[in-house]
Formats: sequence, C-alpha cells, structure tokens
Amino acid sequence: MSDTPPVRDTHRARKRFGQNFLHDEGVIDRILRAVHPTPGQHLVEIGPGQAALTGPLLASGCRLDAIELDRDLAADLRQRYAGEPRFRLIEADALRVQLATLAPTGQLRVVGNLPYNISTPLLFHLFAQRALITDMHFMLQKEVVERMAAGPGTKAYGRLSVMTQFYCDIEHLFGVPPGAFRPAPKVHSAVVRLTPRRAAPPCDPAQLGRVVTAAFAQRRKTLRNTLKAIADETLLAGLDIDPGARAETLALADFIAITNRITQVSDTTP
Repeated sequence: MSDTPPVRDTHRARKRFGQNFLHDEGVIDRILRAVHPTPGQHLVEIGPGQAALTGPLLASGCRLDAIELDRDLAADLRQRYAGEPRFRLIEADALRVQLATLAPTGQLRVVGNLPYNISTPLLFHLFAQRALITDMHFMLQKEVVERMAAGPGTKAYGRLSVMTQFYCDIEHLFGVPPGAFRPAPKVHSAVVRLTPRRAAPPCDPAQLGRVVTAAFAQRRKTLRNTLKAIADETLLAGLDIDPGARAETLALADFIAITNRITQVSDTTP
C-alpha cells in the first residue's frame, strides 16, 4: 500500500468521463493482491484518475504506462511522478490507443477502473489486441461482469458473454460496494480477471461477431428468423442445432460451429 495521498482530492468528478474515484483502502489492497505486479513487468493502467492504484503499482517495481483523458488529472499525474523513470503518462482516449505503440513485443498487463459508459467498446478494443496482453484486471459494473461470465440459458447471457468467453478465460474475483468510490455510483461494481486465450478454437473472430450479433439482435425470435440472412435452416439442422431455438440456448461451441460452416460454404461457393 502507498502512504502517498491521491492526486487532486478536490478534483470534481466529471460525469461525461464517467468518473467515480476509488478510495477504499481495503478494496485497493485486494486489487493489488489480485494483480500482484512484480519488478520488471510492464503494466498499462487505464484511467488512473486520482492515482489510488498508480502509486502502489509503481511501488512494486513495475514499469507503468498510465492512460488518462482528463487534462486536469493528467497534469497532476505528470507533476506527481515527474522524474520517475518507470512511469509514462499517455494523455489520450483509451479507445484510440494502440498497445503496439507502447510495447511492440507484447507481454503487457492491463489494469483499470473502467468508466462504465465506455466499458463494453473498450473491452472489444482490447480483445482485438489480445496478442499483446498477458492478462487484464478491471473494475466494472457488477452487471457487466455477470454478463461476461454468464452461461447459456441464463438471463444475463448474450453477445458480450459469447465474445468475451471466445477471447478470454474469465474470473469474477470479488464485488465492490458503491461506498468504495467518490462520488458513490448508483450501482455495485466487481473486479474481474481476464486472461486472453492462446489456443482459441479455430474461427474467424469477425465472422463470429457478425453471427452472434445477428443471433441476439432480437432475443425473443428464433434462430430461423434472426440468422435467415446468413444461415438457413438446412445449415443449422446439419449441425444438430434446432432452427426453432433461441440464441440464448446456444453454447459458444455452437456459435463457432455455425460460423465455421458459413465460412466453409462461402469458400466453396463459386
């Protein structure tokens, strides 16, 4: 744990950036123990904010790139860690940062208290760069973590579940109450560990994404209707998948099978 006070305790959280600043020392300590950074590792912190995690992460001896969009907080971070050779500030929108510019050879560990208003697009932005990432530890809205980890047949299961589980192994580590933040959000949060899969099943991710998006576009409709533009009933039946079923009943393996069959058919069509 760091004895240094957070950056800009008086900084007023900006709603447009989805700012909720972590201040609970117990939660901070649990996150640090979950991440367990070690000397020489290269970490990327998204949204360091008031530096609740930044100082303790640096104290581990790691190299740290911090991505901060808020100009006031960035200025404070720059001043606070001036002269620290293991710290680099990237003042930018995390959705536009390419990790290859930070570490072309990869082996990055990513951590952050992600703004709830951009968490899903940011996750997909990172999934696309997973070859450079060793693992990710994020604070997210509890509902988002539940959706990521949900299985078939559950209400939370959907596009985010299928795609996250295709790209990563997921560990829901622990919940975090609203009071751990200033200002306190209206929702509960959770910390999740995502480990990119190095041996994912053979499948075109872009095509899989199109299939999954179409299948869940209208949850109450059957696959016969939602996938009719890309997979007819004969194709589904040939995979032992009921065209009258709904997307929420299919496992990741089923979506991969549909995607691969579509790709196979398109490759053999003159």
